[in-house]
Amino acid sequence: MKWIRSRVRSGEMLGGAWLSLGSSVSAEITARCGFDWILFDLEHGFGDNNDLLHQLQAIEASSTVGIVRVPGIDGPTFKRVLDLGPAGLMVPQVDTPADAAQIVRLARIPPLGVRGAAQSTRASGYGQDYDRYVAEANAGILLVAQIESRLAVDNADAIAAVDGIDVLFVGPLDLSVDLGVPADRPVGVFAEAVARVAAAARRHGKVSGVLVRTPEQALDYAEMGFTFIALGSDRGAIASGMTRNAKSLDDLRKQFAARQNSAQG
Repeated sequence: MKWIRSRVRSGEMLGGAWLSLGSSVSAEITARCGFDWILFDLEHGFGDNNDLLHQLQAIEASSTVGIVRVPGIDGPTFKRVLDLGPAGLMVPQVDTPADAAQIVRLARIPPLGVRGAAQSTRASGYGQDYDRYVAEANAGILLVAQIESRLAVDNADAIAAVDGIDVLFVGPLDLSVDLGVPADRPVGVFAEAVARVAAAARRHGKVSGVLVRTPEQALDYAEMGFTFIALGSDRGAIASGMTRNAKSLDDLRKQFAARQNSAQG
């Protein structure tokens, strides 16, 4: 668990993928592809806690770690998810430093927080690693705050200053909607906003992250200082891949039809 937080905080560029299907099979396939981290989406994804357990089990044998996006700032949700043993949490719609401080408080075990500890959870090796887990959990769990609004951008410096927050992660679609501009490329007003987020993270020894759809977008953000970048999702990969295959077969059908017509002519 600890390796991901220390490597993220070092500023190393780490690549991830977004999984929304709630499928242990897509998790296992993705983990075999060489990503550093996988994001399991419980906010907009199809899975629930039972699916999450199977997804985390599916990637256990790989070097890829699992991070979970929870639906919001909620103590019982944090507790149930962290008991399953992910490497970290991503929390959406973090607009203020008070939000960020609450995330840290709910995610950490006493005396640094209020998260309850149980002895026989998956996170603690079903009790076999309990002492080690309790000793290392506060220092090892990665906490990612999503910056998805104009207010969050304005407060990015104060959010980044909160001890325990590791990554300021831009939610490009929500942020672009709030700003009233497109999010296809970081240009204009949108670029100014995400640059402010990256600068705030750097000032406080934190890093910035983002989800992108294309390698070109990934390069744009990397050049702005983003180092925690997810490229693509399981839903998107299936949709684009199957669309491409269907078009190839349609093109093939047209080619054969044209060849038959030419032969008959």
